[in-house]
Amino acid sequence: MWNTVFPYLLSGISVGGQYALIAIGYTMVYGILRLINFAHGDVFMVAGIIMVYMAASGVPLWLCIPLVLVLTALIGFVIERVAYKPLRSAPRMSAMISAIGVSYTLQNLVLYVTGGLNQIYPTIPWISDSVTIFGATTKMVTVITPFLTLILVVALVQLINHTKIGMAMRAVSRDFETSQLMGIKINQVISTTFVIGTFLAGVASILYFTNYTTVIQTSGAMPGLKAFVAAVFGGIGSIPGAVVGAFIIGIAENIIKGLDIILFKAGVISGPMGLATFSDAFTFALLIIILAVKPTGLFGEKITDKV
Repeated sequence: MWNTVFPYLLSGISVGGQYALIAIGYTMVYGILRLINFAHGDVFMVAGIIMVYMAASGVPLWLCIPLVLVLTALIGFVIERVAYKPLRSAPRMSAMISAIGVSYTLQNLVLYVTGGLNQIYPTIPWISDSVTIFGATTKMVTVITPFLTLILVVALVQLINHTKIGMAMRAVSRDFETSQLMGIKINQVISTTFVIGTFLAGVASILYFTNYTTVIQTSGAMPGLKAFVAAVFGGIGSIPGAVVGAFIIGIAENIIKGLDIILFKAGVISGPMGLATFSDAFTFALLIIILAVKPTGLFGEKITDKV
């Protein structure tokens, strides 16, 4: 039984780590701007496309990885300055519509560049290698993803709690207007938030597409949506909440994908039930249940509007 469950559990922890890195971008931007950056999943996808074309052009892979991360962070910076900064004093709905516009713009740009054809992600040495753990064969990336995710999350928490820019982020997330009056450079804080969020999405992109090796213009839609669900599930605005929510969703959806085999080997069913079809539906059903019971999410704080 354990030999059947373990590979799915391992895969779930790995995917959960990738969702967590994307979810942090959602939760950080929302924490400061109260904005859902719907283009975040598409930035994740664009990072994959950049890696494909950069590797195909002959750039060594050891150089491709840092370049992709830098370019992804730069894309986040440009998006914030072009699409969101001019709408800082506009109603939130305007910024949300702008985010949707950026999302479709990125998708259509990639569609134009690729012609809608599947792009094969390059094989990255070592992390693409197969490894056997307790009888389960998987890729090395599956093993290192949760550890790398936790290291990056700890580093991010340290940055937020023990640096000047981190203190400014916390102040702005608590009270935007007062922080501005106290001399905090709001634009710098917001740009830094976008850069950090998109940098982590770039890392998630490398880990994700090493496992799922095909990239198309819609590749960021479902991972981005699930990462958003993880952020809301954990309590949007809370980094630990986003991480915990992502791991729960990643593990749950992969266990469901393997449930047919697990039940069949346990003798509970006599044939395939096709439960894997409902793995995505489960994610959103779980969100509905959690929000019905605890609207602020697992770690979210109730926000009181000031009069």
